[in-house]
Amino acid sequence: PYKINIGDPSDEGFRGLFDILAPRLGVEVRPGAVDHLVKTHYQATGRPFRCCQPRDLLLQIRNRASYDDVPAVATPESFDLACENYFAVM
Repeated sequence: PYKINIGDPSDEGFRGLFDILAPRLGVEVRPGAVDHLVKTHYQATGRPFRCCQPRDLLLQIRNRASYDDVPAVATPESFDLACENYFAVM
């Protein structure tokens, strides 16, 4: 119900959100996974960073892992699947 203007995070801030949120959400982030995410799904597409996206993408990974009954691990492949679903246009 509140409107608070929060600007888009910098590259460093965006990456830092994964460091903060992944342990809280129970997702292991493999080395290089966030680099792949940024390079493939943001830099290559011109997509801006949003503060909610690290949380949302990690939840996509966690929920899929829960459904598949496997550990929640953020890898380049799991980020690809999360982005495919999260950024889908209906």
